Amino acid sequence: MTEELTRIVSGIGPKLRALRKQAGLSLQQLSGRSDVSAAAIHKIEQSGMVPTITTLLKLAGALGRPVAYFVDEEEETADPTVFVRDGDRRPILTSHTGIDLAGISGAYGRFYLAGARATVLPGASSGDRAMEHPGEELVYLLEGELEFVVNEQSYRLEPGDSLHFRTVQPHFWRNPGSRDAVALWMALRPQ
Repeated sequence: MTEELTRIVSGIGPKLRALRKQAGLSLQQLSGRSDVSAAAIHKIEQSGMVPTITTLLKLAGALGRPVAYFVDEEEETADPTVFVRDGDRRPILTSHTGIDLAGISGAYGRFYLAGARATVLPGASSGDRAMEHPGEELVYLLEGELEFVVNEQSYRLEPGDSLHFRTVQPHFWRNPGSRDAVALWMALRPQ
């Protein structure tokens, strides 16, 4: 393994532990949210195990971060500024299937706010279990339709509608329509 790769891999555990602590989660609580055993999470945090990409996707999703957060090696600057041209949007990896996220903002590690142009396939959803994590989300629907349930309240979005909510509330989303839903999806995560 190259020195650079070793440095990136050895940084995953400390980043995971810091995020878990920041979110105020025990190993068991993160295990419940991510469907990764508490023992595996502990081993990863202690750099005793290198997670598979599937495991890392599950943990990133449960902590509200893109998987790139764990392997991002960009230099931090005091005043980061990111300009994204149309067509240069970077893909954002997510543990959810049926959703394509094209980044319109800088990386989470450097900013509190992240945004994407989300394309959600018909029938796609965030899964059977409601999500809860620190932060806020703001969704502005451009095309199609999306349904959100936040704290057991249902919201059906049509083009031009927006939904803004604190993500510590149980929530999930789905595309109930027969065509792609396209939205600007913003997420604010506490650092």
